[in-house]
Amino acid sequence: MHGRAENLRAEGKEVIDFSIAVSHFAAPQAVVDAVRAGLDQRTPLPYTSVSGALPLRRNLAAKLRRENAIDADPQEIIATNGAKQALYQALYVLTDPGDAVIVFAPYWPAYRATLELLGLHPVYIDLPATLTAADLARWPAAKLVILNNPHNPSGKVFTTAELAALTDWMAAHGAAAVVDESYEHLIFEGRHISLAATCDWRAAGVVTLFSASQSYGMMGWRAGFALAPAPVVAAMETLQGPITAAPAALSQLACDAAFAGGPARAMLDDYRQRRDLVVGRFAALPWIDMPSPRSGPYLWGDVRRLTHDTVGFAERLLEQQRVAVMPGDALGQPGWIRLGYISDDVATLREGIRRIAVFGDALAAASS
Repeated sequence: MHGRAENLRAEGKEVIDFSIAVSHFAAPQAVVDAVRAGLDQRTPLPYTSVSGALPLRRNLAAKLRRENAIDADPQEIIATNGAKQALYQALYVLTDPGDAVIVFAPYWPAYRATLELLGLHPVYIDLPATLTAADLARWPAAKLVILNNPHNPSGKVFTTAELAALTDWMAAHGAAAVVDESYEHLIFEGRHISLAATCDWRAAGVVTLFSASQSYGMMGWRAGFALAPAPVVAAMETLQGPITAAPAALSQLACDAAFAGGPARAMLDDYRQRRDLVVGRFAALPWIDMPSPRSGPYLWGDVRRLTHDTVGFAERLLEQQRVAVMPGDALGQPGWIRLGYISDDVATLREGIRRIAVFGDALAAASS
């Protein structure tokens, strides 16, 4: 949908794109200053260790202790070109083709694509409002669990009790976990708790992924890292070496500055206001249920009272109203739509919601 929106724009057509979330905030000034200083040195930018420069990994270990209550050493950290590379390498290292991997639905589409690329067997579990031991007792055996916390697209933030129940299940079944915490700083209500902070993460086989993209408005910088037991990091480094080697030196400088800066409070306040604006406007429409998410740059709307064909809904919306949304089918839940609400200005956001309302009202009238 994003690609189609871009193609229409290239044809000179005005399109409002809610299909992905690209922040209207620029990267933090500290990031820009760090990269500029790196360029101003007038010396060659060096190759670094494949897992990232040692000073960077030391600083990321300090960030984990400071913000996530996780004790880690530099050799347990690998810098990557965003969270996607870390996800692929962690799954490659921890599994064999055919292994079962549990994923909550709805899910970030990259999880499914990566599992398919690696020949793994995905087991999709509907995301519960609250994860309990009773829920976990119904799960099949699996080699690994992918946990997205905070969760894209629902905005769910897992509690300490839920994480404890999950680690008990992992211990009982000998399962490892890959935990994507890319939205750790985009929380409106509640508190983010890292799974690795609630257990002996080395013994449990927990790999935690972090990304600067959403939490710091750095979508195009490709700056991320993973925390994993040292043998897992060594294997991920062996894989990363012939593929990309280390992230670019400038990206590492940007990564260092971003994660040293802590949460971007002004950005979070802006997002909260936008979230409340959009949820409030949808509240008056009888054909959609748009809960207020506790975290994240997305809204997750239930349109099943109107249609279960959300692919058709999204395609006709783009054609008729020039608004792009992500159909829930792409995230494992037909009948829902995902909206990225953090792009552009507020006037454009309001206009996009108005167009969706006009489109949905017309569909509802035609079906009544």
